[in-house]
Amino acid sequence: MASPTARKAAAAALIGTSIEYYDYYAYATASALVFGKLFFPVQQNPFFGTMAAFATFAVGFVSRPLGGIVFGHFGDRVGRKTALVTTLLIMGTATFLIGVLPTYETAGMLSPVLLVVLRLVQGFAVGGEWGGAALITVEHAPEHRRTFYGSFTQLGSPGGTVLSTAMFSLATLMGGGTLLEWAWRVPFLFSAVLVVVGLVIRLRLEESPVFLRAVRENTLVTSPVAVTVRTSWRVILAGIAAVLVGITGFYITGTLFLSYAVDQAKVPTQTVLDAQLIAAATSFVSFPIMALLADRFGKRLVMYVGLALTIVIAVPHFYVANTHSALLITLMLSVTQTASSAAWVTIPALLSEAFPAQTRYTGLSLVYQLTSLVFSGTLPIVTLGLIAGSGGSPLPAAAILVGLAVVNIVGVAALGRMLRQPIGTK
Repeated sequence: MASPTARKAAAAALIGTSIEYYDYYAYATASALVFGKLFFPVQQNPFFGTMAAFATFAVGFVSRPLGGIVFGHFGDRVGRKTALVTTLLIMGTATFLIGVLPTYETAGMLSPVLLVVLRLVQGFAVGGEWGGAALITVEHAPEHRRTFYGSFTQLGSPGGTVLSTAMFSLATLMGGGTLLEWAWRVPFLFSAVLVVVGLVIRLRLEESPVFLRAVRENTLVTSPVAVTVRTSWRVILAGIAAVLVGITGFYITGTLFLSYAVDQAKVPTQTVLDAQLIAAATSFVSFPIMALLADRFGKRLVMYVGLALTIVIAVPHFYVANTHSALLITLMLSVTQTASSAAWVTIPALLSEAFPAQTRYTGLSLVYQLTSLVFSGTLPIVTLGLIAGSGGSPLPAAAILVGLAVVNIVGVAALGRMLRQPIGTK
């Protein structure tokens, strides 16, 4: 049976990562809906404004590996808790400042420059956030429930999606003119309230027992990054392949789908936002179930099943937008969310078992953030261009999703042969 500390760590990870992902997904939603018009106005063809907005979205991924390295070092040398408090403060400040930025109409080229700078700061903070949140739950968890407790970190993603989508849904209800005039700022300003809540919770959190044991036994390493790259580079490569759909899938099935459905299929914005909100909410049921199944039958088996289902539904996931049916779109997004959750909830426990305790924060952060840099930041804009080049067909998006799932299956098999030791050992 899990200790109260383990349950507290899971709750802290859920709330903290929900806030972090709220900030990040608020930017993603604004990129699809308003940033192209406000910061990159291209009167001749609004599509290019949206492309430019997605380019700044991709910029945030450039700084994520740096954040992973800095906070990975910090987390492996100073402690998981301190790193988590710092990342939350940085992310919240950057998001709030986005909410008060002047637009292109007011400040000219200065406005997109400032937007890019704050996006880089967001990426830096997120780069260090996930590894610490994952470890604080997994390292507190009982051995037979690591995936379940680790899944609370992953619930932060749909939690942030629900919060950010709900805020933009409310803003959209005020009308397109009001949204562009001032309502788009509200979700970013609201971040300040969430950060205060998150800080109160994280400051009360206990440090990871695995890190404390490493301090007592004097087994900390001087340069976690150098040690990780030298001794675990094969694990890093296999890990990147093993988390592709879990980390990158949302930006294809969620952010890109939103842009395609609204701009190409001409589905009302409110319809898609409501569908995404409901689909994200189903995660609070599917995620714990998938995690419990993974603890019972094995992480890799559950991932294989989820990835196979993702391949099957890749094409209908995008074509459902052309039906303009709110019910069908909602059902399809919910099914996709459930399928991809198998590749998402298992990641904290899977990667934690692949790295030694002394470099675990760094190892997890490198895998996650390199995947984000190479794939998550570039695929939406590349796929959007392919859709435009194919005359608006969603087939390129479906093909990329299938390709990610296939590589993911290979990566899970490879990483499975490298898993090294129980959590908490040297």
